[in-house]
Amino acid sequence: MAARATTLKARATVREFALSLPGAGEEFPWGDSAVVKVNKKIFVFLGEEGNAENPAISLKLRDEEIHGHALAVPGAAPTGYGLGRSGWVTVPLTGADTPLEVLCDWVEESYRTVAPKRLVAQLDAG
Repeated sequence: MAARATTLKARATVREFALSLPGAGEEFPWGDSAVVKVNKKIFVFLGEEGNAENPAISLKLRDEEIHGHALAVPGAAPTGYGLGRSGWVTVPLTGADTPLEVLCDWVEESYRTVAPKRLVAQLDAG
C-alpha cells in the first residue's frame, strides 16, 4: 500500500510540475492515458493515473549524461514504438528510487527539448 501511495504521489508531482511550465497542457489522446504537450508536441507521457501494474513516465532526453542517468534507473528502458531512437526514455515510478526533484528536472529537460525558444526564454526569466 505504501509503495502505491508513493507511486501516485510521484505521478501527481510530475504532472503538476509539467503543467506548471509555460504553455503546457494535458491531453488524453488514447482514452485514459495522459500526455503533457507544449506547442502541440508531447514532452511527457504520464500514462494512466490508476495504472498500478506498470506506472511510468516517458521523457525525451537528448543530453547524453541525463539520458544515461535516466536509463540507469532500475527498470528504465528506451521508449517503445521507435521513440527510443529519438532519445525517449521510459522511467518506472514504482518504489521511491528516483527522487521527485530528479524526475522534475528530467521533465524540464524534456520540455526544453521540444518547447519553442520563446517559451524556454519565458521559463528562464521566471
